[in-house]
Amino acid sequence: MNSQQGHTRNGPERPYDIVLFGATGFVGRLTAEYFAAHAPAGCRWAVAGRSEAKLERLRERLTAIDPGCARLPLITADASDPESMRELAESTWVVATTVGPYVWYGEPLVAACAEAGTDYADLTGEEEFVDTVFVRHDARARETGARLVHACGFDSVPHDLGAYFTVQQLPQDVPLRVDGFVSGGGMFSGGTFASAVTIMGRQREALRAARERRLHEPRLVGRRARAPLGAPRFSRETGAWALPLPTLDPRIVARSAAGLERYGPDFRYRHYASVRTLPVALAAPAALGALAALAQVPPAREWLMSRYEPGRGPGAEQRERSWFRVRFVGEGGGRRVFTEVSGGDPGYGETAKMLAESALSLALDELPPTAGQVTTAVAMGDALLRRLRDAGIEFRVAHTR
Repeated sequence: MNSQQGHTRNGPERPYDIVLFGATGFVGRLTAEYFAAHAPAGCRWAVAGRSEAKLERLRERLTAIDPGCARLPLITADASDPESMRELAESTWVVATTVGPYVWYGEPLVAACAEAGTDYADLTGEEEFVDTVFVRHDARARETGARLVHACGFDSVPHDLGAYFTVQQLPQDVPLRVDGFVSGGGMFSGGTFASAVTIMGRQREALRAARERRLHEPRLVGRRARAPLGAPRFSRETGAWALPLPTLDPRIVARSAAGLERYGPDFRYRHYASVRTLPVALAAPAALGALAALAQVPPAREWLMSRYEPGRGPGAEQRERSWFRVRFVGEGGGRRVFTEVSGGDPGYGETAKMLAESALSLALDELPPTAGQVTTAVAMGDALLRRLRDAGIEFRVAHTR
């Protein structure tokens, strides 16, 4: 199968269906390995990064998974070089990128994809970056047909598609309320830690970008979709303490609700961390607050980021022990439903799987006609849901009443 069977593409044929940029980084390597093991025959994919030597070593590693990877194309490209990004975007129908923090390194590639009509998927959890991309590149992407899909990893696929799946179990054309409760266990890589500290250290810039987005974003007419920050509470539904999570995830869910009428005339989503014990529930906000305060001070921020070297992360045994579960409680039209999304290592193994399957879906599946900055639920919806279930991520209805 090739991309021409998935959707109509304008202009001349391109050499590749998918290019993975940042393939030699920690999550990039895992994503490349997933492609090597699972990309269907006929899918034309390539890996890209700054170092040809590292790309060649990666290709040797991939060839051990699939001997056909001995001929895998390698593309040298630098995120800081707009011309390099333009050539990359024009060579393929879909770019999947793991190169972050995206607020530092991501925009030239997004701009190139928007201009070339190339679909784009990333792993960002950075609200500032997402809002900046909307303001600067959404309009052009709509003109060229490019789909700019952010947060295609643990941020925010389980939450976005989990809410989407929950809504499908509820009545249509009525107000809906969904709460999500996240729990899990795992380690983080240097790149992930750098992105988290970057987010915490740029709160003023993030607020400015959010205000600018509100000036440009059309208002939803005749419907309402929102994701207010809930209050800490004990959740009888999950038997655990629920701490509000002010992450990108609930905003992604709300944007999916705004883009899809199936979420009803009035949709509300709240997003929580699920914590079993009261001492942890009390200590966690204080610890995060201290980390956020340190991130505001440049010398302290640099020290924090030096603690974890980018490109390194947890080993295979640690990832094997990691897990995640997101429980959803949905209500509307007199019906209440409990659903669950669960899987293995959230930060790396499953994130690589989610990004790879998102790219494969954009390249190969029959999808709704969308363009511009769109969410995974709006851009891929049922097609990506099927792919992830086939790949071992569980979406299930636990109980209804």
